[in-house]
Formats: sequence, structure tokens, C-alpha cells
Amino acid sequence: MRHHGLRASWIATILATVIAVGTPLVGGAGADPSANTPDRSIDLVRAERPSFTDLDPSLDPKVAGSAADASTDRSDERTTPRRDRAQAQRARAATTHLLVRVPRSMVVRARPDTDAAVVGSMPSGSKYYGVPITAWVEETANHGRWGRVEIPYVWPRHEGWIPLRGLARTTTRVQVHIDLSEHRLTVSKFGHTLFGLPAATGAPVSPTPRGDYFVTDRIPFSSGGSLGTFAFGISGIQPNLPPGWNGGNQLAIHGTNDPSSIGRSASAGCLRVSERGLDRLLPLLKLGTPVIVEA
Repeated sequence: MRHHGLRASWIATILATVIAVGTPLVGGAGADPSANTPDRSIDLVRAERPSFTDLDPSLDPKVAGSAADASTDRSDERTTPRRDRAQAQRARAATTHLLVRVPRSMVVRARPDTDAAVVGSMPSGSKYYGVPITAWVEETANHGRWGRVEIPYVWPRHEGWIPLRGLARTTTRVQVHIDLSEHRLTVSKFGHTLFGLPAATGAPVSPTPRGDYFVTDRIPFSSGGSLGTFAFGISGIQPNLPPGWNGGNQLAIHGTNDPSSIGRSASAGCLRVSERGLDRLLPLLKLGTPVIVEA
């Protein structure tokens, strides 16, 4: 999935300009799927409200209340024993992950076959910022001609197959794992843990949805805002926004101007980390990097 919220009218104007002249919305944010630059001098994007899900540092008691008032969708409930999931997680982290650039909107099919049913569409740009999509291919089939991908920004979560012929490819050995019960973010590289960070997760009324996601945005913000100085937008959305929420619904890993919330269930769904944590993530989380969120 950094700072001051983004003025909606400004975004609309910028998007219109982008469509008209074909210029990237955020300078350099999606120029190269293999770019790992920690440079924070990219043009800052500003708006009235954050597009990523987050709450003000002081939670409204009605928002922070019991999850019993939330209409949660349990379709993604994991029933696999925790130990088995941990073993599967380690095995997946030990692989080299294939990433592909999506140059245009692509049909996603139920099977790796041109005659298979259409189950969705893979967008070419990210939900709010128009950054070119670099997708994580979780599996290949038919001698590498098809790739299984998660469809971004849909709920319930859904996956399918896209043809890989002609798509620019790159790889990463980095993977992010979010443990919601521990309020912890762990970064691994080829199966070896590099470091872990405490993180704020979704409040009881707006729990962070579990799933397999990938990084779709690398967005800097000016300091002092609720998103900290940087946000990694990811391919998931929050289906259970807090009452009265009128911002965006895209999930992200970002900073915060309320460090005391880190390590607690306090957000509208996003993951908050410290500024020091952001500095460690910047050179590692390129576009397409897998982000696995589990309980």
C-alpha cells in the first residue's frame, strides 16, 4: 500500500492530466519494476484525505469498539493449523518470486487457457496513484506461458491466470509477512529472516484482512501527517471500513504520526510502522514484492 492527506480534487485534476498527456502520476514511482531506490526526493503528492486506509491518532470510541458491530466477511478464514501455516510460509519465502509488468488491463481467467471462464481483470495502474502495476506471479503453468495472480483491489479476494507472453519480467527474493496476532511485520530474503518490526494493525471494528498481496505503490509524503513519510500501497482493500469513514479503502504499509499506536490494533486496516522501520523497508520493498497477511 507519505504525509498530509491527498486533496481529492487535486487527484482528479492530476489524473485527468495524466490521461491526457500520458505522464506518470507520481514521478519515478513506477518507472522501473526492479528499482529499489530509497530516494525520498520524488515529487510529493498531496490531498485532503489519505487514499490508504488509516485512522486519526485519537480513535473515536465508537470506531474502536467491539468487532461485534462490524459486518465482517469470514470468507477468507484460515483453518489450517498455525504450525502447518508457519511451515508453508517458510517454504514459500525460500523461493525466488517472479514479478511481471502489466502494460495494459488484462483478462484474468479461471484456468490457464484462453477458453477458460473470465474471473476478473488485472488493472495496468494502481487504484489511486496510477503507478504501473508490477504483479507477483504465484505460480506458472503450461511451460511458463501462464501465471497465477491475485486480482488487485477486489473483495472477496480472488485469483486467476493471465498469459505471460510479452510481459517484462523481473524477480525478487524478498517477502513481507504480517502476523496480525503478534502485531509484527517480518521481512525475509530467500527464506532467511532479515529483520522484524512491530506494527499497528486494524482496529477490532476494522480488522486488517488476511490474504496474499503485493506492493503496488511506493509513495512519499511530507512529514507530520498520519501516513508518516512514506507508504507502500498493496493490492488489497478493506471491506470493513469504520463507521463514518470517508477516505480510501486501499491497504498499505506506512508510517504514522502516532508512534504509540504501533504494536496495537488501532488502524482502519493499514499496517503502521516507525520511521526507522520505513528506512529499513525502502531499499527492499520494490513494486510487486509479496506481502502475506496472516492471523
